[in-house]
Amino acid sequence: MELSDANLQTLTEYLKKTLDPDPAIRRPAEKFLESVEGSQNYPLLLLTLLEKSQENVIKVCASVTFKNYIKRNWRIVEDEPNKICESDRIAIKANIVPLMLSSPEQIQKQLSDAISIIGREDFPQKWPDLLTEMVNRFQSGDFHVINGVLRTAHSLFKRYRHEFKSNELWTEIKLVLDAFALPLTNLFKATIELCSTHANDASALKVLFSSLILIAKLFYSLNFQDLPEFFEDNMETWMTNFHSLLTLDNKLLQTDDEEEAGLLELLKSQICDNAALYAQKYDEEFQPYLPRFVTAIWNLLVTTGQEVKYDLLVSNAIQFLASVCERPHYKHLFEDQNTLTSICEKVIVPNMEFRAADEEAFEDNSEEYIRRDLEGSDIDTRRRAACDLVRGLCKFFEGPVTGIFSGYVNSMLQEYAKNPSVNWKHKDAAIYLVTSLASKAQTQKHGITQANELVNLTEFFVNHIQPDLKSASVNEFPVLKADGIKYIMIFRNQVPKEQLLVSVPLLINHLQAESIVVHTYAAHALERLFTMRGTNNTTLITAAEMAPFVEVLLTNLFKALTLPGSSENEYIMKAIMRSFSLLQESIIPYIPSVITQLTQKLLAVSKNPSKPHFNHYMFESICLSIRITCKANPDAVGSFEEALFMVFTEILQNDVQEFIPYVFQVMSLLLEMHKNEIPSSYMALFPHLLQPVLWERTGNIPPLVRLLQAYLERGANTIASAAADKIPGLLGVFQKLIASKANDHQGFYLLNSIIEHMPPESVDQYRKQIFILLFQRLQNSKTTKFIKSFLVFINLYGIKYGALALQEIFDSIQPKMFGMVLEKIIIPEIQKVSGQVEKKICAVGITKILTECPPMMDTEYTKLWTPLLQALIGLFELPEDDTIPDEEHFIDIEDTPGYQTAFSQLAFAGKKEHDPVGQMVNNPRIHLAQSLHKLSTACPGRVPSMLSTSLNAEALQYLQGYLQAASVTLL
Repeated sequence: MELSDANLQTLTEYLKKTLDPDPAIRRPAEKFLESVEGSQNYPLLLLTLLEKSQENVIKVCASVTFKNYIKRNWRIVEDEPNKICESDRIAIKANIVPLMLSSPEQIQKQLSDAISIIGREDFPQKWPDLLTEMVNRFQSGDFHVINGVLRTAHSLFKRYRHEFKSNELWTEIKLVLDAFALPLTNLFKATIELCSTHANDASALKVLFSSLILIAKLFYSLNFQDLPEFFEDNMETWMTNFHSLLTLDNKLLQTDDEEEAGLLELLKSQICDNAALYAQKYDEEFQPYLPRFVTAIWNLLVTTGQEVKYDLLVSNAIQFLASVCERPHYKHLFEDQNTLTSICEKVIVPNMEFRAADEEAFEDNSEEYIRRDLEGSDIDTRRRAACDLVRGLCKFFEGPVTGIFSGYVNSMLQEYAKNPSVNWKHKDAAIYLVTSLASKAQTQKHGITQANELVNLTEFFVNHIQPDLKSASVNEFPVLKADGIKYIMIFRNQVPKEQLLVSVPLLINHLQAESIVVHTYAAHALERLFTMRGTNNTTLITAAEMAPFVEVLLTNLFKALTLPGSSENEYIMKAIMRSFSLLQESIIPYIPSVITQLTQKLLAVSKNPSKPHFNHYMFESICLSIRITCKANPDAVGSFEEALFMVFTEILQNDVQEFIPYVFQVMSLLLEMHKNEIPSSYMALFPHLLQPVLWERTGNIPPLVRLLQAYLERGANTIASAAADKIPGLLGVFQKLIASKANDHQGFYLLNSIIEHMPPESVDQYRKQIFILLFQRLQNSKTTKFIKSFLVFINLYGIKYGALALQEIFDSIQPKMFGMVLEKIIIPEIQKVSGQVEKKICAVGITKILTECPPMMDTEYTKLWTPLLQALIGLFELPEDDTIPDEEHFIDIEDTPGYQTAFSQLAFAGKKEHDPVGQMVNNPRIHLAQSLHKLSTACPGRVPSMLSTSLNAEALQYLQGYLQAASVTLL
């Protein structure tokens, strides 16, 4: 694509269309942009548009499109073509920083993100002048530019907060500190001075405080991994200024908005974070400053109001106290009973209250409420911080703190009892307090794993939680219902089983509640209870105990999906999946209605898939329905195909990318259920599965390979007779997969199925070419993973076609090649093979080479006979060799580029492990002994003499054991 006006005009028109609400206009435009994004100059056209276009909406759209393009394509993935040509890369890096700094804020943010994505890959090695270019802009004095630089630096350096320590990381941070720490400190001091100069100018203060917030964030990132020498030497400057900013109050910076945090709050919140970081990690160096920070933050907490805009500030301030109070050498600051009482009364209890804003979220923004409350993304809520502070204080002062709070809990419950409909919030706070007091250690998977001995959880449950859940109306006091259900969920390991069983029907009943939070919590609680382990690794709650409730459970779960706001509720769908898995054959009578509802749901969501977890659990539930029913009645598979194929066809025709990998997995499951030939409906689809476009998407590869394997297992003869012209296409897929380090094992899965199941004559003409392709890959890049797969393949080939055929095909490619493969690959590497079936295939294959391949006995290959036997005994007896050369440690982690749907494996569509030699050989060691006996009968005296001259003593001893176990001798 040339950088021409015509192309800019075309691009403008298509970008406009991508904003159209009508999918008939929007989709083709998106497809067009996708089709041209590989062209040279495409990213430069986007940058030209966002710089020169007269329309603001096009500028913004171009900036977002550019950022997403960079996100998808900048990373260079091994084995895959470079998606952005080198000249474009150079031009982008040369122009993007000045362009970002001169753009309006909305576009500046997009470009800043793009710079940090490029920086993640290219900085510092391939973009050495980025830092200098940024730091030089500090001199400009223009705070629009300075803030652009700070924003970019923040998005570039914030990864230091969660990267693992490594030499590369240290080198990069050191380079950044050398270039950036001093200019940042000077900028910090200069900005603070400007704040006092412009103390009466509101608009100037806004810009300056935006800078200070970014500077404080950068301070956090640069100090996170370790305390840099520079910051240690300049601690006085930073901490004194941070402290004075904490205590600053400028009327001009106060906002009227009750919801949105203002600049002053955001800055103070970040300073609390910075102080907490130093208190936790660098307590010795921070000691002189700590008392004044504790005082300042305490005063801040006591004087800050309950408005939502202060939430982040209050929660960070409380988190600071929490991190200080659990360090042994700050213990003395909190020991006094009056201090503890004061913290409980002034900080913890007020911040545990359920406010009007919480009530609003509970009713109108339930998804966000659930995410914060259930999934622990409530990191910045007051309640969560207060809860952490209680835990922190309990570390050293469990007795006194529990004592103080017990009084509060009792008085709150008494208030509630006086007038429940008015005072229900008192009970809510009481439950929250008990929960935070009692829970010492918690995991997502198991709920509370350690509890405070001083709180009687069962008694509280029976007296205060159950009554709410037993009340006649499921819609009365929804917040208290949600609290009660959450209590069961959290303390499911502490409450006795009989109480949990009493709760099950109550929870099933609450699936009908109108409140989204209540019926979601009920579904989630049931799902958690169903996964609890009892004795002998079974579930704690058994299918038999659930028998009376099966019908009402399934009815209410599916009904809950029809309630407003829950049509794609992932918690309900997960509970459906878990119920099927627990109840097994008890659900069979309900399957016809269940599968109809699941299919309708699938059809509806396939129009616009937006909830990945919901979709995943839905497909898992479909798989469970199929497996449970077909286990009891294998012929039922046809009725599932009838129910599902219409929807599947629509999904494949409309190219619903998110669902295609799932459809292939369900189809594999169905096809594997068939006992005889492949039904014609599957054969009609077969040619389409070989289309290259399907194999371009990484997420499709594992399920497609499995589906093709199912075709080969069930219908190799049909393919050979009715679709022989498709065999080259099948081998083309193998060739594509084998070329990629990430997917070569998938290529071998396919190849092994072809060798195992296809009639030999149908692949005769291709065999030599297959081996040549494998050798080319071995020469170009030999990885441990490839060698392991290659070994399994050649042994499977020897088992299928005979060891002599294996030797002949190697030697037909190049004379004496068979000997080279034995000497250079099989003998030294066989120890690396892992997996029971894989080891067995190799053992049987090598046994065939040793005992059924005449050239091994009377040509120059004979010298390799004993080393090969020694290697085979090693495979049986030595531990697996799992060493992997350093540089390839990272290869087979699937790095899916950008937005492509990664492959999500369905647990309940699991493929049974297949053993191709199961029928033939049960115990490979005994098989070796019997085969050696047969060989020694054919040529008496040869085998014992070969063994005695060169097999080592330990291996010989093992071999004697095999011969004894098989009751045979060598002649």
